Amino acid sequence: MHGQQGPYLLLVHGFLSSRAHWLLNLQALGTSFRPVVIELFGHARSPTPDDAAAYSPDAYVEEFEAIRELLGADRWFVCGQSLGAALTLRYSLDHPDRVTAQVFTNSNSALAGGDWAKRVMPIMEAQAKQLEKDGRAALDSHPFRPTRSRRLPHAAKEALIADYELHNPVGIARTAVHTIPYSSVRDRVATNQVPTLLVAGDREEGFRDQARFAEQAIPGISVAHLHTGHAVNIEDAPGFNSAVTDFFEQFS
Repeated sequence: MHGQQGPYLLLVHGFLSSRAHWLLNLQALGTSFRPVVIELFGHARSPTPDDAAAYSPDAYVEEFEAIRELLGADRWFVCGQSLGAALTLRYSLDHPDRVTAQVFTNSNSALAGGDWAKRVMPIMEAQAKQLEKDGRAALDSHPFRPTRSRRLPHAAKEALIADYELHNPVGIARTAVHTIPYSSVRDRVATNQVPTLLVAGDREEGFRDQARFAEQAIPGISVAHLHTGHAVNIEDAPGFNSAVTDFFEQFS
């Protein structure tokens, strides 16, 4: 937990990331809020449960609710990135009375429609088999390895690289097959009751259709556009920090 005053703010990173994803945001957000940073199962310092059910999106909702109760907070703010956004959106849909307001960034897994699970499952199963077979070697050759990124500021990139070495290949494999294919909440977002901000990275072409859908389908949504790719809050940390703070402070 970071910050000493203000309401709690849950921050949830995406697939193959870690708490380092928020490195450039914590100081700014911590002036008005108390950020609570978690790591998904199998990622960095988080455990790797043997029970496959622990990786389901619904199980993560239960975990988030348990954290809120542990903190003694009646309500809090939530923010998710990529796969983490799919999970925080689901949490807000399930527990709207516990969320004051929410922010999410680019997330195809959150808003994918149609036969998303059917299309993505073979890809995730193939990745999982490779991870279970080759372990760290499979992680080292994965296209999401942060050493491959050209847009990340040095400090964040170095922290993400260090945390990447802590990932558990088995936990990453389980996330691939038990979390990602079941993450979409596209068919539920029209029932949203929570004030919502999408901070959209407009340079990610693959998210543009989903961003347009979100703007049309999610009640009570606001959209802040930044000239970034997928890692919105890292590539333009000042822009992200300002957008989130300005939005959340309306409800503090």
